[in-house]
Amino acid sequence: MHRRRRTALVLTAAIAAAAPLLTACGNDAHPGAAALVGGHRISVAQLQDRVDEVRRAQRAAVPDDTQYQQVLASTGSLTRDTLHNMVLDRVLHRAAQDEGIAVTRREIQQMRTGLEQQAGGAKGLETTWLQKYGIAPARLDDNLRLQLEAQKLAAKLGTDTTQPAFWKALSKASQELHVDLNPRYGSWDVQKSSRVDARTPWVREVTSAAGGQPATA
Repeated sequence: MHRRRRTALVLTAAIAAAAPLLTACGNDAHPGAAALVGGHRISVAQLQDRVDEVRRAQRAAVPDDTQYQQVLASTGSLTRDTLHNMVLDRVLHRAAQDEGIAVTRREIQQMRTGLEQQAGGAKGLETTWLQKYGIAPARLDDNLRLQLEAQKLAAKLGTDTTQPAFWKALSKASQELHVDLNPRYGSWDVQKSSRVDARTPWVREVTSAAGGQPATA
């Protein structure tokens, strides 16, 4: 996979020794489910709640109607991208658990403090994460926990989040969790630990900068 496609917690680097695509879940087999991950349902309602959180935050940040319509037009894939992130979050967490990795509340706060300093304050950081990564302010700490898990996992594997060894670990976790998407949202590629055609750049940018700080935040 080209490096430009390996973006977000959903970097799409090719991984060796991965399993074939998992079968997608149909509405008849899993009514009301957007995805099944590790036997747990991500319901369509839960997915919509996450999307609504982002839309409310975007509306609050952009009160001008014309500008808000432009935001909507530029984030037309928000529902699919949000589901992609929700699934990949669980995959990454499983991969970290497999390696005995844990993240403390103190580590999250330290990372957030550093990012806020770069972004000009708490509001600036929330705005950056909302605009660039589609992360609502209420989900920011959860996202930072995952950033730290990604960093620690890569460090333990002696690699970084752009390299095959990192993605092989995510591929293994995807297999263990038997990720199963509702076809209306696409399919899950175990080799790439990615929803087909998903675009979510927040992992590589955040974790590749020195000291765990995003180069562009």
